[in-house]
Amino acid sequence: MGRYLIRRLLQFIPVFFGATFLIFALVFIMPGDPIRALSGDKPLAPEVVQALQERYHLDEPFYKQYAIYITNVFKGDFGTDFRGRPVSDLMADRLPVTIRLALLAFAIEVVIGLTAGVVAGVRKGKFFDSLVLVATLAVLSIPVFVLGFIAQIIFGVKLGWFPISGYREGWMSLMLPAFVLASLSLAYIARLSRTSLVENLRADYVRTAKAKGLSTRRVIGIHTLRNSLIPVVTYLAVDLGALMGGAIITETIFNLPGVGRAVFDATRSQEGTVVVGIATFLVIVYMVANLLVDILYGVLDPRIRYE
Repeated sequence: MGRYLIRRLLQFIPVFFGATFLIFALVFIMPGDPIRALSGDKPLAPEVVQALQERYHLDEPFYKQYAIYITNVFKGDFGTDFRGRPVSDLMADRLPVTIRLALLAFAIEVVIGLTAGVVAGVRKGKFFDSLVLVATLAVLSIPVFVLGFIAQIIFGVKLGWFPISGYREGWMSLMLPAFVLASLSLAYIARLSRTSLVENLRADYVRTAKAKGLSTRRVIGIHTLRNSLIPVVTYLAVDLGALMGGAIITETIFNLPGVGRAVFDATRSQEGTVVVGIATFLVIVYMVANLLVDILYGVLDPRIRYE
């Protein structure tokens, strides 16, 4: 296990540098002048423009800008926006809302999606199985922003069950956007867990366990379900980072003060440092989540060894 962890940590190095370089390039090669966007209709004085360009290294070549940025990241500095506020402070203020939203959405998709997929797999070909397949296909066919507006109108305006905007009511304000954020992943998890369970129920070890006289509940709950969870856990690891990144649309629709809304506002105002800083943090979340899942494989399936 120790050697495996060392190899995985070494693999983080090219992944981290490659991902951050691409993000930095895509953001800073975009057309437009962030200094002009900052000034609005009234142009800034030439000396002010020059001072801002020197302060934020906008007058430096691209590769030098990236070298300065990545050096500061290793010092814990994710940059500073054009108002002089450190991006780390911005993330510290916005991250709690996004983390709560992502964790709530993650819990919804795990509980509902996994339960629906397992029950559908056990009852393959019956009414509930057909219902899950049709319902998940319908959810996958609807874009998230459309689903968000529909949820606001039905459950917020007409029924009045949930707030439709803002973060004034704490966790209650997150329920509706969490269901919207989790909807797509919930459908994938239900279909993936159903397919994996149906496939494993046809395996030789299941027939052997039944021949030994084990109950159906024990065969499914202890033997089959553990092996069936491996592809689901893989998807969940990637999805945890995707939920935080996908919160950009959801937080904008529901007007939540999270990092997703911060990325949207920063993109609109061409605050490249904010976009790159938050994206770098999400890259780290992705890498850590995938490492934890790789370790969890050995817990779910004893046949997997890290030698």
